[in-house]
Amino acid sequence: MSEPAYTRLSVDERRRQVLLAAGRLFTENAFEEITMREIAETAGISKALLYHYFPSKTELFKAAAAQYSAELQALIAPDGEGTPIEQLNRSLDAYLGWIEANSHAWRKLMQSAATLPEAGRLLESFRTETLDQILEHLTGAEEPPPLLRNALHGWLGYVDATLLDWTAHDDLAREQVHGLIVTAFGAAVFAVQQADPALGLDLA
Repeated sequence: MSEPAYTRLSVDERRRQVLLAAGRLFTENAFEEITMREIAETAGISKALLYHYFPSKTELFKAAAAQYSAELQALIAPDGEGTPIEQLNRSLDAYLGWIEANSHAWRKLMQSAATLPEAGRLLESFRTETLDQILEHLTGAEEPPPLLRNALHGWLGYVDATLLDWTAHDDLAREQVHGLIVTAFGAAVFAVQQADPALGLDLA
């Protein structure tokens, strides 16, 4: 098979084209199911040129996934308006909207995270940044109480499990999932308050 013909683009434009093509393939297939030749053909470039931009499939996956992660992180970032629980509701609504529109892509990312260390690290980085945002808006402190940090780490694990079940079965309304996650968040914070009343956490 001959290598595909391609038009001349700037380095940035070509790299963006490659990332878009790779992102589309990575959200439709698991990491191990895709070859660099397939990515090159989808992007409309030669495999040699693809390797010029990205020396390995792993590096390309990391770049494509990081781009999606940054876009999603910006989408769900708290806006600073209203109470912590109001901000959480808006961020969660945006997150669930993205998951609902990209459920297959999200499941493939979770599947890759289970088998590809780089994907697992990227997912953990996303969780950490999300947790830092929640803690900052909930406590206003750079170093949150360990009890709260621990409880919300557990809550984020619950969120992942809930979304996996939701996207796999597709038998719950988005509003029901939203309610479950917010209620679980309140329960986690309540548990922390019960363990240490002196913290005086306030969601209102």
